[in-house]
Amino acid sequence: MFGENKRGHRKCDVVRAHRCGQGLGETHEGHPWQLEDWGARTAPRAAGTQEGRSLTQKAEAAGRSAGTAQRRSECPSRSLTLSLWTLSLSQLKRRLKAWETAYSWSLERKEQEVEHLRTDCAHFRARLEAVQADSLREKKEKLALRQQLNEARQQLLQQAEYCTEMGAAACTLLWGVSSSEDVVKAILGGEKALKFFSITGQTMESFVKSLDGDVKEPDSDENQFVFALAGIVTNVAAIACGREFLVNSSRTLLDTVLQLLGDLRPGQCTKLKVLLLMSLYNVSINLKGLKYISESPGFIPLLWWLLSDPDTEVCLHALRLVQSVVLEPEVFAKSASELRSSLPLQRIVAMAKSRNPHLQTVAQELLEDLRALERDA
Repeated sequence: MFGENKRGHRKCDVVRAHRCGQGLGETHEGHPWQLEDWGARTAPRAAGTQEGRSLTQKAEAAGRSAGTAQRRSECPSRSLTLSLWTLSLSQLKRRLKAWETAYSWSLERKEQEVEHLRTDCAHFRARLEAVQADSLREKKEKLALRQQLNEARQQLLQQAEYCTEMGAAACTLLWGVSSSEDVVKAILGGEKALKFFSITGQTMESFVKSLDGDVKEPDSDENQFVFALAGIVTNVAAIACGREFLVNSSRTLLDTVLQLLGDLRPGQCTKLKVLLLMSLYNVSINLKGLKYISESPGFIPLLWWLLSDPDTEVCLHALRLVQSVVLEPEVFAKSASELRSSLPLQRIVAMAKSRNPHLQTVAQELLEDLRALERDA
């Protein structure tokens, strides 16, 4: 029984080995390494049998030949793939090298640009700080200059007010005493007579220009100053030596008086107009003075302009000046045609009927003189 069992056991082992060998042989083509391992495990079981060993050896040989054939068939495709990967890797390395070079060059250029921009920025920052410092210094200087200018303007105004007050006071006093012939002679005999009358003309001209439609207070120092100067000229012209002095040495002052009478509008600063007309009338008493005045450009139109003034005092002294021209034959002969062509007879006739007795008298006298001249002609 024991021997039969042992033999039966071996037979069973052989069958199992044979079956395993067949199975391994059939699947060896797909799994060569599993076949060799399985043969190594089954080899001891078939050690006692020659048939088992031969089957195992055959299976191993078949497995090795199949694996070698498969590896030989796969070798060309693997070599081709490896070559392609090697080529791709080389190209990729070259591209990476080119990219690295381009990036390095671009980075270097950008760094140079950044450094240049930093230099420019530092330069502009320095210039900005310098300009800001200069601007701050200039602002301080301008502020200081503005303060000095305000102080100077304030001082100038104070000095102008002081000079105006002083001039008004001094000239008012001089106006009062200039009615004396001795005082006038003393004034004209001084070294500053020409300078005084020159300043007088400039002062009156500046005053008229400063009006520009503004109405100044009649009692202001500025008005009193200018009125006193005009009054002094009138009083000087009221004396024979004074008229001679003005005609010979101060013709610029006479030109200024004529100009100011034309610049002042009707109804504006009538007191100054009256004083200036009085001074011209006094000068017209001198034949040389009358000739100079009547021959001045625009004198006849100026007379008609003054006769249109609404103030009766202005019209009165304008009529007296016309009367001086009419009563002097030599002067009238030169301006007779212009007087006849532009004489406002209707205006003079209306003045002859005025309620102002002085204006009425002078207007009537002028009309009679004109009629006498017409009869003589």
